[in-house]
Amino acid sequence: MPFISPAYAQCPVCIVTVGGGMLIAKKLGVDDLLVSVWISALNTAIAFWLAPKLRYKIFKNPYILALILLITTLTYFQFTGQLSSTANQVLGLNKIILGQVSGLIIMIIGNFIYAFTKKKNGNKTLFPYARVVFPLISVIIITFFFKLIFKL
Repeated sequence: MPFISPAYAQCPVCIVTVGGGMLIAKKLGVDDLLVSVWISALNTAIAFWLAPKLRYKIFKNPYILALILLITTLTYFQFTGQLSSTANQVLGLNKIILGQVSGLIIMIIGNFIYAFTKKKNGNKTLFPYARVVFPLISVIIITFFFKLIFKL
């Protein structure tokens, strides 16, 4: 089938949609921890989508790029004064920092789960869009976990 082009799992349309959704969630009063998990997941999705398109070899590694985006986002939150509130903590940790780090880690775990299942299945994906589903389900699970455990 020569007319079928490859599908890129983390596309720009999905990324913009999630980003807009996070802005709306924050405006609706969703807790900073939950919003931060999704912002970090968005950053990681951007890193995995953007890395192969970049020119310099160090930035072609999506893990390094995701870490750079995490640091950039946390720097933004620091400069806007969103990390300085002592009332915005859970278990003695700032909710935004905890959410950002958790989102990065859980997206990477979701990508590893996808790669593992693909390798176990003879280097074939289990089902269409599995590359999207595994990270997404991972983020949904951690969101519900935080919501239930911390009663957010």
